[in-house]
Parts: sequence; structure tokens; C-alpha cells
Amino acid sequence: MGTTSGAVWGRAEQQDFRSRVRGTLLGVAVGDALGSPVDGLDLGGIREAHGGEGIVDLAPAYGRRGAVTHFTQLTLFSVDGLIRAQVRRDTGAWHPPTDLHRAYLRWAATQRDWGPDERRKDDGWLAREEWLYARRAPARALLVGFGDDTMGTLDAPKNPAEAGPEAAVRSVPFGLLVGWEPQLVVQLAVECAAQTHGHPTAGLAAGAYAVIVHALALGDGLDGAVQKALALLAARPGHQPVSDALRHALGAVRQGMPGPALVEELVGEGTAEGVLAVSVYCALVGEDVRHGLCLAVNQSGPSGAAGALTGGLLGALYGETALPPAWLAELEGRPTLLVLADDFAMEMTQGPALHGPTGSSPGWLARYPRGA
Repeated sequence: MGTTSGAVWGRAEQQDFRSRVRGTLLGVAVGDALGSPVDGLDLGGIREAHGGEGIVDLAPAYGRRGAVTHFTQLTLFSVDGLIRAQVRRDTGAWHPPTDLHRAYLRWAATQRDWGPDERRKDDGWLAREEWLYARRAPARALLVGFGDDTMGTLDAPKNPAEAGPEAAVRSVPFGLLVGWEPQLVVQLAVECAAQTHGHPTAGLAAGAYAVIVHALALGDGLDGAVQKALALLAARPGHQPVSDALRHALGAVRQGMPGPALVEELVGEGTAEGVLAVSVYCALVGEDVRHGLCLAVNQSGPSGAAGALTGGLLGALYGETALPPAWLAELEGRPTLLVLADDFAMEMTQGPALHGPTGSSPGWLARYPRGA
């Protein structure tokens, strides 16, 4: 699997990449926060609670405005796992799905424990962030998948019938591995999805989403990024439901004014490929980030997942400055998100200087230990 050398990055490129990383992670969280108060409501229920236009601003959930859920929590642990994989590579160990699984087990501990356990020295800094020790309606498939130390694999997936969108959301950061070949990005997402969502469609939707983000992070437009995903999917068995959903999303763009009826049609049963289609459609037709996100969450399917996936696309496409400042100001965990985003960008662009054959930073290795 490839990695990026810091030697090829100019200052302007580094700044653009950091903005896209920040935009992607903040976009996921903002979309999650917008959608979570209406998760589980049908469109009629959303309008009854929030007025005829539906939800158009952050609303209280879990005792505050701007609260995020397990979608954002797990996305953060994906980033942590990717940085740890790069750091552990120095030891000759290179199997990113294992490092991601270890990161997800650290997330699972946050769902069981009252707070950080200082005795676990190898946990790193993210697992010591107390605000993450909040249980925000995690899907049963996540708790089961990460309920023991056994890692689901493509040969022996966890929850083989589970086709929900949760694995796709936590795959967002895989698309930010801009030094990797696209097919390896797809493979990583598919393999990691099997840790909780064993249905092939859930894995392929995660792979398609990650590689769309990958193309956006490299500067492609959204339509071109989706075409690249379709080309990569075509070689994989069982791709048809995901490919059809993406084509449906592209076709819906030409079907008149955007509105909830089209979004409802795209989301279908709320499984991974339908939510993926909604995110692509809403990112394509949204007049701006706010409009795209509101379009994504005002529907009867999984609003939080749709908001998170749409936000990730828009953030990767436009960078952090395109996100609504008033929403970012209220976003739970924003300082943590920004630190983690900047650490990821630094690892991807300057990793060898932080922990390489020429020397290492003790502070970096304390934040991202080489241990478990």
C-alpha cells in the first residue's frame, strides 16, 4: 500500500490539503449535528417538529445544540487509526485494517467506560478526550462488531446481513489518503466495513464513498469523482446495487427542482447505497453547503448518516471556509476535530520528519504510540 512522501509537498499544496482535511472532518460533524435531532422521524414528523421547511438550523439533541453522534466519534477514531498505522509502519508492521480495528476498539471502550483509563498508556491522546465518552445512539451492528477483540474480515465478516450506512461514514478519512492508489482506498474501506457491516453492499458503498472523497481531495469535481468510483466498482463482484444508486443520483440532478420527494426516492430503505446516493445528489444540487445539508437531512431515512456523508463530500470539495461559520461555532468537539485534522495533514505531508530513520519526535510518539 502506498504512502505520501513529504518531499513532494509545496507550502501551497500543504495548505490546500489541510483545508480539505479540516473541511472533510468538520463537514461530517456538522452534517451529523444537523441531522441527529431528526434521526428516526419521517418527513411529516420533521415538519411537525420544525415547521413547513423542515429542519434548517442546528437544533437541540442530547442536551445541547451542535451535538454529534457515533458517526463523528468513529470518524475521529478512523483518523487516529490511520495516523497510528503510519507510525507503526516504522516497526515493519503494515496492515492498516488491523490498526483501524484497534482504533475502533478504543472507541468501543468509550461506549462502556465512564471516562479515560490512565492505566492504558498505549491509548494515545484521542481516547483521553472526555467528551467522547458519551453514548449517542450507536447502531447495534457497531456494538456487536466491536464487542470483542475478534476482527471481522472479508472471509469472516461480522454481521453478514447488515447493510446500513454506518461503515460508509467512518470511511470518510480513507479518502484523504491522497498518496494511495484509488483501488487501495476502495480495498481498505471494504475490508474495514466487514468489521461491523458484513453485507457486500455496505462494504462497496463504503469503498465508493471513500474513493469519491479521494478524487475530491486531489482536486477533481464531484461528477468526475463519481465517474471514477463507478469505473473502479465495475471490476468488483456484487457492485450493481451501489453502481445503480450512484447512477440514479446523477440522473436525479436533471429531474427538475431539488426537493424532498427526490431525496426520499433516492434514500429508499435507508441502506448504505441509498444514503450514498442522497449524499452525492445533495452535494451536486445544493446551492451552497447549508442548502445541500438541509436537503440531505429532511427525509424519512437516516438523517444523521445522510447529513454526515453529504458534509464530508462538500468539505472535501470546497474546504473548511465553505462551511457555515455559525454552525461551526456551536459544534461539539470542534477543538478536538481541528487538532486531529491538522495532525493527520502533518502526518501525511511530513511523516518521515516526525518518526523516521533520521529521528523522531517524542511528543508525536506519545500522542500516537506504536503500541496497541
